[in-house]
Parts: sequence; C-alpha cells; structure tokens
Amino acid sequence: MPYEFTVGTRYLRSTQRRGFLSFITIVSMLGLALGVAVLIVVLSVMNGFERELRTRMLSVTSHATLMGLSGTLPDWRAAQKMAQANPAIVAAVPYIEVQAMLVNGARSAPTRLRGVLPEQERRAVSLASHISGGSIDSLSPGSYNIVLGNALAAALGVQPGGTVVLIAPQGSMTPAGFTPTMRRFHVSGLFHSGMYEFDSALALAPLRDAARVYRLGDAVTGLRLSLHDPLAAPRVVRDLALQIGGGFYVSDWTRDHASFFRSIQVTKTMMFMILLLVVAVAAFNIVATLVMVVKDKRPAIAILRTFGALPRNILAIFSVQGALIGLTGTLAGALLGWFFATHIAALVAGIEHATGAQFLDARVYFMSELPAYVEWRDVLRVCAVAFALCAVATLYPAWRAALTQPAEALRHD
Repeated sequence: MPYEFTVGTRYLRSTQRRGFLSFITIVSMLGLALGVAVLIVVLSVMNGFERELRTRMLSVTSHATLMGLSGTLPDWRAAQKMAQANPAIVAAVPYIEVQAMLVNGARSAPTRLRGVLPEQERRAVSLASHISGGSIDSLSPGSYNIVLGNALAAALGVQPGGTVVLIAPQGSMTPAGFTPTMRRFHVSGLFHSGMYEFDSALALAPLRDAARVYRLGDAVTGLRLSLHDPLAAPRVVRDLALQIGGGFYVSDWTRDHASFFRSIQVTKTMMFMILLLVVAVAAFNIVATLVMVVKDKRPAIAILRTFGALPRNILAIFSVQGALIGLTGTLAGALLGWFFATHIAALVAGIEHATGAQFLDARVYFMSELPAYVEWRDVLRVCAVAFALCAVATLYPAWRAALTQPAEALRHD
C-alpha cells in the first residue's frame, strides 16, 4: 500500500492532541451526508410524484386518440378494424367526449361527458375497477345511466340511485327562443381515480345515449387506443393515421398532459440545483478542515520532505485525506437518503397524525399521499457530483501543503 495512503488515513484518526480537528472532520462528514441525503429524498419524491401521476392518469385516459378533423369520426368501424390489426395496439375503442352541464336541484357543475361501450372500455383503461356503488356494466344502451366522479358527485350532492339533469348545448328554436337539450340520467355509480382533475369533471354514459342526446347519429368523437408500450404512443398513433389514409387529428397522453410532466421536470431540475448548494457548502467545509490539518502538520510535512518526499507525495497525502472525508460523507448520505426516501410516506403520515395538518391537498396536488421512488441513476448522479465537489475542495489545502518548505516549517521547532 502506498505510504501516502497510510499517512493520509492516520491523519484522520483522533488523538488527544488533535481531538478538535477530528471533531471538525466529523462535522464536515455529517454536513456532507445531510446535504446528500436531503437531495436524494427530494429527487425521489419528485420521481414518485411523476410516476404516481402517470399511473393514475393512464388509468383514466387513453394512451392515444384518433379523431376526425371535423370533430367526429363517421366511419369509425373501418378505422377500428385497422387499428386492432396493429401488433403494437392492445385495444381501440370508440368514444364520445363532449361538454355538458349537470344539474341537481339548485346545484350545477360543468363536466365532460364521455360516452363509452362498457364491454370495450375495460380493454382500454382500468377506470372500471375504480367504480363503487355500481359497475360499468350498468351503462347499457337506452338505460340513460351515468357514472360520476366522486368529487363531481359531492359537488352536485348526489349519490348512487339519485338522478341528475344533463343540459347539452345542442337544442332547438322555439317561440320562446333557443332551448337547450335536457335529459334526466340515473346515477348508477361513482368512480375515484385519485386524480382530482378527472374525479371532479368527468362523467361516463352509454355511447348510444350520448350520441342521441348530442344528435351525432352513428358518428363518434374518435378512437381511444391502448398500447403495449405507452411511451411509444406518439409514434404508433401517427403511423396508424398515415396507414389509414390521413385526414385525422391525433393526440397522445404525453401531448395532452405535457404541461404536468414539463413542470415536474423543471421543478426537479431547479430543486437539484438549489439543494446542490447545500452539498457544495458542506463539501467546502473540507477546505477549512484540511487547512487546519495542514497548519497542525507543518513539522511532520517538513520531516517527510527531509526524508525525500516530493511535493506530489505531500499533495497525495492530503488529497487522500480529503477524498476519504468526501467518500465517507457521500456514502453515509446515500444510505440515509435511501432510508428516508423509502419510508417517507409513513413518516409524513405519522407527522400528519401527530400535528393534525394535511401536507398534500388533492385539489392542488392531484393526490393526498406523498409518493417516493428511488431512481438509482439520480442517486449515482448526486453521489458523483458530491464527491467531485469534495475532490475540488481538497485541491487547495493539499496544494498549500505541497508548497511547505522544510526549513521554514522547522525554524521555530
């Protein structure tokens, strides 16, 4: 083993004479570990938030949609047949999605009405498994049943078994003026997807009943596609539209909800840069530690120089010491961050129970629990940056130690 490593590690050990310096070394390690841990926890929470948001979003919405340029898709059966022949597509189901107003007594709420075929809807999304107080099978043609989001039902003050009046913008002219179309629907169930955006503004109805109320005839709004690989949705839906012959409006979940994921990425990047300053401050505490060690070890450095040690050997001794401080602090921070990130949900739940406060409002954050997902690529990146900062912080004290002149250092000893 090179003697530089042996001497550098020996300088880290606590002695009665160097107890204060050893204490400063421990404080530097703890500060670095805390900064790394905080950074890993924050990035893990952002990853968990993005992952949970994507999962809940895809349980309600489709991976991709194929729509007509005029707003409707008249010959949808031929397009559905070609879509189902594509090996990348799991299911292609027709749907109608229109704006509506739901009224229950004195209460009213705007909503998006989605007309579906129950037997096909199960293959496209998993929303059917989130329905309570009924099932998606209740949406049979001619039943005029409706399934509401739980937040929408709460706003209307209605429960399964009740009725709501749907007001459509399509209507007719009468001697009294324009009269919108109104139809009474029976509430046959509620769904809770965990996404407040959908739970508060989405209602499901039979496809044929929605077409009859909105006077669409046999046309639908478009086809909703479910894919084996959701990340391939932009390419698959574009290729499908070209294969059918073009003249379609295509969209996918990455485009429809791009603002959500873009804001998460921007927030994640900004939090990384801001919290990296904490790691930088902790890393540069090593400068003060090593400067004090260099001043304390000036006689020892001079003796090593008289024995034939070159400046690069002295530089290596103190570089080893700084690198060991940085490595220990970084690894300890990584373990601490991993532990807190994997138990963050239980910790937050305990704090909320003890204080009675609610950290996440579902109406703002789309979820009421704090998710976390440790992505090892982020952990490695944080550890690499933290160790690199420690290595940079080590250079100046080590360089000053290498410039020590033996005669000057031993003049007063």
